[in-house]
Amino acid sequence: MHETTLLLIEVGALLLGLSLLGRVAVRFGISPIPFYLLAGLVFGHGGFVPLSASEDFFEIGSEIGVILLLAMLGLEYSADELMGNLKRSRLAGLLDAVFNALPGAIFAIILGWGPVAAVALAGITWVSSSGVIAKVLRDLGRLSNRETPVILSILVIEDLAMAFYLPVLSALVIGAGIAEGAIALSIAVAAVLVILFLALRHGRLISSLFSAKDSESLLLGVLGLTMLIAGLAAQVQVSSAVGAFLVGIALSGQVAHNAVQLLTPLRDLFAAIFFVFFGLSTDPVDIPPVLLPAAILAIVGIATKTLTGYLAARTAGIGIPGRWRTGFGITPRGEFSIVIASLAVTAGVEPQLAPLATTYVLITVIAGPLLAKVPDAQWFKAAVRRRLDTQSA
Repeated sequence: MHETTLLLIEVGALLLGLSLLGRVAVRFGISPIPFYLLAGLVFGHGGFVPLSASEDFFEIGSEIGVILLLAMLGLEYSADELMGNLKRSRLAGLLDAVFNALPGAIFAIILGWGPVAAVALAGITWVSSSGVIAKVLRDLGRLSNRETPVILSILVIEDLAMAFYLPVLSALVIGAGIAEGAIALSIAVAAVLVILFLALRHGRLISSLFSAKDSESLLLGVLGLTMLIAGLAAQVQVSSAVGAFLVGIALSGQVAHNAVQLLTPLRDLFAAIFFVFFGLSTDPVDIPPVLLPAAILAIVGIATKTLTGYLAARTAGIGIPGRWRTGFGITPRGEFSIVIASLAVTAGVEPQLAPLATTYVLITVIAGPLLAKVPDAQWFKAAVRRRLDTQSA
């Protein structure tokens, strides 16, 4: 069979299956993300029916999915809101780094993997998945909630921190000298500052490049600018997600409003592809040997993230239900964790790091959307009311 024909069949069948899985998720009132991941496991490397012709398509589509998820999240907020949230959440960002990076570093040392692997595992357990969290917030209708800016601030701080962390890790894993590492870090810092300056100070000028009335031109222009900036950011070792998010922040007014409506269907399509590809790239055979240590690390990681979110929301004056929504909402890890693990393993740091990170991420990505639903449960709301009544008495 011709390769293009096989690709069409594989992609079409998988997308149709995802549609049915999405209906099942809606029926039970949960996020479809766990279903998409499991579908990827079934049809990925080592799965029951491995897909071959469409693997490259899903890899590229997954990258576009992350970019669109973050760009759309940026479109929901203005530059002033972003800076205000970042200033208020500086302490939360510091606590996030301490509470969630340390367990990974300590775990690697206990396993005897050495200091470089400890730095890598610290990053894996530290950074949450902006893509997964953005999807969950949208699925649960929480984009306008009071706690969402707190969640967003933590994610932005993490993503910006990755712009400094990744060059440092790259220098460590390849054994680069201090001079080479400093140059890579300087380039990354300069790139972040330039993107931030353009987004925050010249957002209106950027918006004026597009016509809000011409749908076709607006769609092509915003999508093109987002992917261009995301690619340039990645080229200088800055997260493509950071670049895409800041493009969303830069756009404002009717241009931003119309762009949201035009890009929403594309975001939904490529976001689903992102989660499927994560499962496709995971070999189920690699999971059992590292399941126990990954599960222990995931339990610790979920607990520390929940504590981070709860304290950050409390500091921001959010009520108890919102604190729990914040804590549970930031538990999933994802794209950055896999990138960090791949970087370390490719350089020969520790072979077991890749399957451990993959299993760890899978557990948190499946558990995260389910935990995010807990604060909406009647039993949880009743427990919160009882606690408030006890405190007031």
